Amino acid sequence: MFRRRAGSQRLPIVLCLSLLVSSPLGAQSPHGQEQVPGLTIRVTSRLVLVDVVVTDKHGQPVLGLQSADFAVTEKGKPQKISIFTAPNQSARPAAPALPPGVYSNRPEYRSPGGPPTVILLDAVNTPLENQTEARTQMMKFAVENFKPGNEVAVLALTNELRILQDFTTDPSILQQAFQRYGAQKPGHTDDPAEAMRVDVSGPGVGVAAARVTSSLQAFRKEELTNVVDHRVEITLAALRALSRTLGGIPGRKNVIWLSAGFPFSLIPSQQFQAPIESQFEATQARNAKCENEGCPDPVSGAENSMNPGQQRVYTNQIRNVSAQLTSAQIAIYPVDVRGLETATDSSSDSSQQTMKEIAAETGGAAFINRNDIHTGVERAMADHAASYTIGYYPGNKNWDGNYRTISVKVNREGTELRYRRGYFALDPAKENEKLFEKDLSDAIQDRIPATQIAFDARVSAIEKGKTRVEFLVDGDSFSVDDAGKGKHLNLNFEVAVFAPDGKQISNRVMKVDKVLPLETYQQIVQQGLSVHLDVDTPPGKNLAWLAVRDNHNGYVGTLQAPVGQ
Repeated sequence: MFRRRAGSQRLPIVLCLSLLVSSPLGAQSPHGQEQVPGLTIRVTSRLVLVDVVVTDKHGQPVLGLQSADFAVTEKGKPQKISIFTAPNQSARPAAPALPPGVYSNRPEYRSPGGPPTVILLDAVNTPLENQTEARTQMMKFAVENFKPGNEVAVLALTNELRILQDFTTDPSILQQAFQRYGAQKPGHTDDPAEAMRVDVSGPGVGVAAARVTSSLQAFRKEELTNVVDHRVEITLAALRALSRTLGGIPGRKNVIWLSAGFPFSLIPSQQFQAPIESQFEATQARNAKCENEGCPDPVSGAENSMNPGQQRVYTNQIRNVSAQLTSAQIAIYPVDVRGLETATDSSSDSSQQTMKEIAAETGGAAFINRNDIHTGVERAMADHAASYTIGYYPGNKNWDGNYRTISVKVNREGTELRYRRGYFALDPAKENEKLFEKDLSDAIQDRIPATQIAFDARVSAIEKGKTRVEFLVDGDSFSVDDAGKGKHLNLNFEVAVFAPDGKQISNRVMKVDKVLPLETYQQIVQQGLSVHLDVDTPPGKNLAWLAVRDNHNGYVGTLQAPVGQ
């Protein structure tokens, strides 16, 4: 059951659900394109996608490989490769211009050029001085090292994920984006409070002083715990937002994360219930240290910043985020902006180990102890040219939430492979409705459109103070369940209107929960699903967030459009 926000209304669906056979809005849908493997993971059958970067010993792409050259196993058991995509270095054709009043979150409008790359400036987990150095090097990279054909967006993580520059192939625009952005101080800091001086003269004062000191230490420990909680929550929210905004863009997406560390690992030790391959031994050792002694904070280096209790609190959230990154085909490339450290201590070593773990778990690569930050950015972009996608339907159909290791081999001598080492076998349909509700709420508040569900929308005034929003949703971007001789469709449509000051003015919600005959469903797959709803829009320069949510798996699509002007 969908829980409505204040002011929302559920509309009748009998007359609102229709097939769009021929209309100007439907004509904008790019049909007949090659099927994108990344979208097929949304249907009931469970397809696991693995992006494999294949290079030679010198780091150059190994091209010309076929599906038969690869072998994949899951927890040691061979899997049949059902989908195979070779590296594609050619740019996609430009999308047609949208007619007036029509908006879209489709991939060709979000990332219209070559392979997409995101550069993320992390202010939450990075000291101010290192942020400044990273910004300087990125401006230099845009001028001197940027190669034509790369499609790059620039984001910043402060107390929320912000877009500094949408996808572009123009290096001068990138340079301007970096110039406009200054170093940011996180909302919560762990700077120590001014020390309290205690007069220990006089009888019995020594005991009192010891009690005061003990109380201050306990307060400081609680304060530091709150700081780390803040960083963990913001970083997790950013990873979820990246999955929403990049998930509908086809193929591998590289996220270059400029930071001093992460406040958690994607593979906490308590989540594993099976033996882990040897490459994870370092991870096990670090997580054992976290369990017993506490994990170091990446900014302050404090040794007791994340205790075992905190880790257990975030276990489920971390597992969900890991699964979302897997589904979105996001590879993270952490770049340590602290540069070359001649005398590393235990805290910096620990934060660098976490960077390596997150890179390994997502199929990226970590760049640490280097002063040439731009080299890491160049390497991440170059990986697109060497990335193959293989997909298989696991033999193990029990989606129990456990971690499953993946191993990929290729029958070519002298090759090096990089890919994510496993995934959590989570069943989205078993997730709590509250999580879906929160994801939709977060998506509407994001400043970047979510692309997990692709749709167009026509926005038009139908009478004074009222606006009609016509949705056309791609038939292959949402999931369905088998229901006898039909298919069960379960989607939510929402329009939230905000005033220029950010205050929500109105909100309308419609739920489409219906079993469709197979013939009708096949038409929807080919032509799209069309629904509309009307919303109150007072005069003024208001902004509407349009959203579609798949209630089977929680995936969302959003975009924004001006209304009421």
